Amino acid sequence: MSEKSVTVQAIVETLGLIAPLSLAESWDNVGLLLGDLGAEVKSLMTCLTVSESTVAEALSKKVNLIVSHHPIPFRPLSKIVTSDPTGKWIWMLANSGVSVYSPHTAWDNARNGINQQLAEIVGLQSIEPLVPKNIAPVDGPLLAGSGRVGATSHPMTVEAIVDRLRKAIGLSQVNCAAAANGSITKLAIVCGSGGSMLNEVARAGCDGFLTGEATYHQSLEALHLGINMIQIGHHSSERFAMDHLAEKLQLAFPQVQCWGSQQEFDPVDPLK
Repeated sequence: MSEKSVTVQAIVETLGLIAPLSLAESWDNVGLLLGDLGAEVKSLMTCLTVSESTVAEALSKKVNLIVSHHPIPFRPLSKIVTSDPTGKWIWMLANSGVSVYSPHTAWDNARNGINQQLAEIVGLQSIEPLVPKNIAPVDGPLLAGSGRVGATSHPMTVEAIVDRLRKAIGLSQVNCAAAANGSITKLAIVCGSGGSMLNEVARAGCDGFLTGEATYHQSLEALHLGINMIQIGHHSSERFAMDHLAEKLQLAFPQVQCWGSQQEFDPVDPLK
């Protein structure tokens, strides 16, 4: 290994500055989940999820490290066998010497993480965490925590918010539980499966809630509370930020080839 070689350890340390693991939710499984900290990294791929398509892409392009938003494994495994999809992908990656790192909710909640990026795309003002977290000052005391909440510069319709997102990140599908008054002046944002945070959204006095996905009953409850709930799909609400993360890592490590997966797709494909 040459003096200019980059190790998994070096990239892990940089990821820890971009998305401090102290920001991750208590139930999450984050950090280096597979691999060798001392291994050399010549190529790195980011993706939303370790899946059949992203594993195939990583192996075909001889990737040394995958930075996957969603953890693999997410929950403890009692066995790793190739008859199980998760076991098969872990087995294939391990046999090829590919490490896997997951920032997941640490990247959701980071100062410049996914929720913050969505809030800025929509054009919110006075942006704050929906649920603040007490962490080291390095991440900034005002923008550390779960989700985001902010005011719109003027009352916005659901259609206007969706249009901004569609132009900036592309959306494969949108579902909306529209309240009687479709005008939004205070919007909460929780990427991914954010429906469970509806009570926090209501307590914050929001009349709009942007998330990836929510359940049927959470949508009904949003209507009852007078909250316009916009669901842009789990994939669309997070995937764009993994390309941004690849760009950050490329700047930090110019000698490493970094890119966002080119083969990943939304598994929930609307019928044409």
